[in-house]
Amino acid sequence: MTDERSVVVHHVTKVYGVGAAQVAALRGASTAVRAGEFVAVTGPSGCGKSTLLHLLAGLDTPTTGTVLINGTDIGRLDEDARTAFRGRHIGVVFQSFNLLGILTAEENVALPLTLGGVPAVTATRKARAALDRVGLGARAKHRPTEMSGGEQQRVAVARAIVTDPSLILADEPTGNLDAENGRAVFDLLRGLAGARRTVVLVTHDPALAARADRVVRLADGVVVGVPDASGL
Repeated sequence: MTDERSVVVHHVTKVYGVGAAQVAALRGASTAVRAGEFVAVTGPSGCGKSTLLHLLAGLDTPTTGTVLINGTDIGRLDEDARTAFRGRHIGVVFQSFNLLGILTAEENVALPLTLGGVPAVTATRKARAALDRVGLGARAKHRPTEMSGGEQQRVAVARAIVTDPSLILADEPTGNLDAENGRAVFDLLRGLAGARRTVVLVTHDPALAARADRVVRLADGVVVGVPDASGL
């Protein structure tokens, strides 16, 4: 692990709605994650965990404050630039799998590459390698409806790593799984963190969070109990 900061969140607010209907999901949140860390984000329901992850992924932009990914302020990029940046540097795993039912596992995993203009032969080869890495090479031609929930989530992990991103973001990836499959997916994500890859995982499970390198706790839209971006 290096001292290079992969993620810096500095005094970020995120407000939804207008006027009397405004809701502040984040209220001046600050933290940082070093390259190669495996960090768990925890906190009660509604504290801003998923909002924070969406900002890190560039799926949304902060109302105020700065979100730096590998030194790039993604909040200042327009939507097309954020999409391109995410395609090069970030892999995302969601709780609900988000696989396309009409595609095979191999085709689902290859999709980020084909959408990025990678030739089909190369995309298929890399997709198969990613499926092998998550232990599903033999299921490459199966569709999601032919797979268990744990297998579908492992396909989603393969899709997240197929572009070889430096940052993996996982939003409650074990939330729809039984305990055994949840631990297996967690262990898979835990094993992805290292010198070249950072993993940030949102979880409500304290037992899983305790196995992370570090825990970032959110409460009422602010980070509590850990150093802020200036102190890490």
